[in-house]
Amino acid sequence: MGESGAGGSGKERSVARVLIVDDESEYLDALTRALSRRGFDAFGVPDGPRALDALRCTEFDAIVLDLRMPVMDGIATLGAIKGMDRITPVLILTGHGDLERLAAAISGGATDFLLKPCPVETLVSAIENAVERKAIMKEIEASRRSPPGGSRP
Repeated sequence: MGESGAGGSGKERSVARVLIVDDESEYLDALTRALSRRGFDAFGVPDGPRALDALRCTEFDAIVLDLRMPVMDGIATLGAIKGMDRITPVLILTGHGDLERLAAAISGGATDFLLKPCPVETLVSAIENAVERKAIMKEIEASRRSPPGGSRP
């Protein structure tokens, strides 16, 4: 199933924690290993309910989500994720170019979408961009919470 770990890529960066949600077990395992080798702390789960369980226990920097899954499809999973955590970026990775479902995912809060088979380096770049966007969003939220000038009247 899933695997957690961080591998060395030779690049200087903090380790980003990535949740991968895909019902195709061989693809999930291969993608989890590939991202771990590139320096991510990658964790894979096979369906939406397990993704939500993982999110209740762990903060992730990005989520890679398949659209077509049994039990709970990607659109329903995305909605539940955004109900729990509005700022963690969700990248849709799908083997089906269903434009209506992709549009629903984007309007439901997905950050980006990629079509399978997707070169790992393309996915790595998309994840890195998403992680950077999350860091910026966290800074914006923190600045909104702190009063101007650092003190309250």
